Amino acid sequence: MDFELDESVAAFRAEVREFLAQELTPELDDRAYRSGVSHDAAFARRLAERGWVGPGWERDDGHRRLNPYEVHVLEEELTRAEAPIYAVATTEMVANVIRVVGSAQLRAEILPRFLRGELTIALGMTEPEAGSDVAGVRTRARRDGDRWIVDGQKMFTTNGHVTDYIFLLTRTGTRPDGPRHAGLTMFLVRLDQPGIEVQAVYTLSGERTNIVFLSEVVVEDRWRIGEVDGGWRALMLALQDEHSAAFSPHLDRLLGAVEGWARAGGRLHEPDVQARLGRWATALEVAQLLELRTTWMSAAGQVPVAEGPMSKLFSTESLVSAAEDLTELVGPDALRSRLDPMALADGRIEHALRFSLGTAIYAGTSEIQRNIIAEQACRLPRSQHPSG
Repeated sequence: MDFELDESVAAFRAEVREFLAQELTPELDDRAYRSGVSHDAAFARRLAERGWVGPGWERDDGHRRLNPYEVHVLEEELTRAEAPIYAVATTEMVANVIRVVGSAQLRAEILPRFLRGELTIALGMTEPEAGSDVAGVRTRARRDGDRWIVDGQKMFTTNGHVTDYIFLLTRTGTRPDGPRHAGLTMFLVRLDQPGIEVQAVYTLSGERTNIVFLSEVVVEDRWRIGEVDGGWRALMLALQDEHSAAFSPHLDRLLGAVEGWARAGGRLHEPDVQARLGRWATALEVAQLLELRTTWMSAAGQVPVAEGPMSKLFSTESLVSAAEDLTELVGPDALRSRLDPMALADGRIEHALRFSLGTAIYAGTSEIQRNIIAEQACRLPRSQHPSG
């Protein structure tokens, strides 16, 4: 495998960096940090104007389809810059599912608007009593003619207070003796309708996520995604993308901040500084190669079923350990936040320490990733759920 990117991809990277220098203004960056909301409608529209929403899709709107390596570079640069793209990313996850299992009517309604940056979708899978165990959801949809009545609640619906829709996993089956993942159905539900309440939940890193309460919410059947009681397939399509999420750019940003601190303080040649920076630069290189492997597989028409989780697991576990180790290296001043005038590196080290902890949960917990790797790559038997 040769993961060396050619000159055209390098030129595209420069184009993305130029775009970020123009569009990711200090004001926008500061607003996203203070609010904890990683979405900005104007920024999303700018991405869409360049064809960088759904960038790998075949399209007929005049924009060029990016190849997998260009898509990789685009996502890498946006993530490293901490651009407000969470809602764009979750919307693309759901749009990909709709492309595969959505009805013709739903595809016509949603996909063109997605590519134009005109709508956003939050994820509604996790529940207070069903975290990583999505098969244990209790939010129920009961049929009423050509519509459904939904009751329940969803946790960690990031950007649910600003998106247009929620990708909602519900339980519709009634067989108590059936498999735990059977009887699930997916819907696309508008959030601006009666019976829906969105409450803020703030994470350790200051990100705003939400809990969404649904009470007697009416959903027309045309908003169903996939077959009735066939939601597991739609869910797996979404999670396949999520399990390959790239987190190495966050480690890259942290390393840059600590290296800048060491250089400015004349400490770059100290043995301990070199040893720690070298350790995590090595981990960064491995993480980047693992991510490029998933891109290479996708370009070759392969599905990185185990390789995506390997990449995600290694990069997030490395980020957590690096944030702790490098904070210890820098010392107490590393804990000054961005809002402190005396903060080092604009508070990036302190923020990385808090943010890193959540990455071992986002896009599937480390335990989930290990289970997938064990089953898919090592051919070990599926682990048994405690409830059987």
